[in-house]
Amino acid sequence: MSGKIDFVHAKQVFEQYLDHYDREDDKVRLKIVHTYCVVDCSREIAVRMGLSDEDVELAMMIGLLHDIGRFEQLKRYDSFEPTTMDHAAEGVHILFEEGMIRRFMEDDRYDDLIRTAIARHSDFELKGIEDEHTLLHARLIRDADKLDNCRVKLEDSIEVLLNKTAEEVGRETISDKVFETVCAGRSIYSPDRRTAMDYWVSYIAYIYDINFRETLQIIREQNYIPRIIARIPCTNEDTAEKMKRIESDIMRLLDF
Repeated sequence: MSGKIDFVHAKQVFEQYLDHYDREDDKVRLKIVHTYCVVDCSREIAVRMGLSDEDVELAMMIGLLHDIGRFEQLKRYDSFEPTTMDHAAEGVHILFEEGMIRRFMEDDRYDDLIRTAIARHSDFELKGIEDEHTLLHARLIRDADKLDNCRVKLEDSIEVLLNKTAEEVGRETISDKVFETVCAGRSIYSPDRRTAMDYWVSYIAYIYDINFRETLQIIREQNYIPRIIARIPCTNEDTAEKMKRIESDIMRLLDF
């Protein structure tokens, strides 16, 4: 494997790692599917961008490893909430402090880049990365992660995602601060979320942190935004009106 990324081998190692967790648990299953879909999204974005074969393979490897800390978070806390664990930091700990990265790949020349991309993939804002190659992959994994989260919000159970039914969520309000933020074209800061509708809006507002036009093209092609919005039946009149404004603003962004 030295001098080359062997993704087939890395996938085998990842599958062995998953054997330590309950694959039948809904949240664990969700994250396994998400991981492999992020690999696919990373490949698709990288290919559309015209990146080299080496960068495509590297993007896929980062996609495979980006959420490895999630499984320990679920095992300990049965939660995705950032207040329970920094899953990105846990992933860096598992891979680089415990040394598991060498099981995935013998070549260490990508270590700093992979470490940074994983450590920063869930940051609210991406700042302070000076190396252009590292910044490219840090941006790419963030886009791939958000792109697959569009699929997750369409396919997975609302109860698993929000611990409420879609009908219960649709009766709730959108907090003023969350609405003002999304209308300003910015992502939602996690601590500002107060209601389940705030969480749903925050998932849609991920689009304001997309880095590459190629990612936006895929979101537009898949008609993700209207489909995600339509999944929650907003019976609260104020919420319904606000969601119309949010959808209109985002669809204008995608009209390029």
